[in-house]
Amino acid sequence: MNTSVTHYSRTLQAIHWLSALTVFGMFSVGLWMMDLSYYSEWYRTAPHWHKSVGLLLAALTLFRVMWKLVTPSPSIEGTWLEKVAAKLMHGFLYINLFVLFVSGYLISTADGRGIDVFNWFTLPGAGSLFNQQSDIAGMIHLYAAWILIVMVLLHALAALKHHFINKDNTLRKMIGASK
Repeated sequence: MNTSVTHYSRTLQAIHWLSALTVFGMFSVGLWMMDLSYYSEWYRTAPHWHKSVGLLLAALTLFRVMWKLVTPSPSIEGTWLEKVAAKLMHGFLYINLFVLFVSGYLISTADGRGIDVFNWFTLPGAGSLFNQQSDIAGMIHLYAAWILIVMVLLHALAALKHHFINKDNTLRKMIGASK
């Protein structure tokens, strides 16, 4: 944290909003895919896109974490408790995202096949590492997705609370607006 930095970098702002849109899109598509029948024309296409976007989001998230480590960020505003809560929430958001990425990978590669990313390249498969891998990883993936959506909504509500009730710069730091 840096008191002289007043906003997140344009790079982090772009990654933040792109990630938010992608997370909500992936969640919606994931729920929709659960109801697809074997005979649906989307039965194979939707999972291909879901996996491809998920892997690109994983790479973007890794880049985001590394970028945050080398780029100064503005200080967190609020009470001591709000600052601790913000740090914990951000940490849990990242952990949960990585749980989603790993569980999705384990679901998709349990049969030993790799994951084609938009037919650009193939991420090699790990194969079956434990019994009932795709079922267990699938359950973890589902619960982690729901937890992520709840966490993101709480994150957004906290930003709106800071903007409208506290009237501080928390939201402005991420949208690049000045006071």
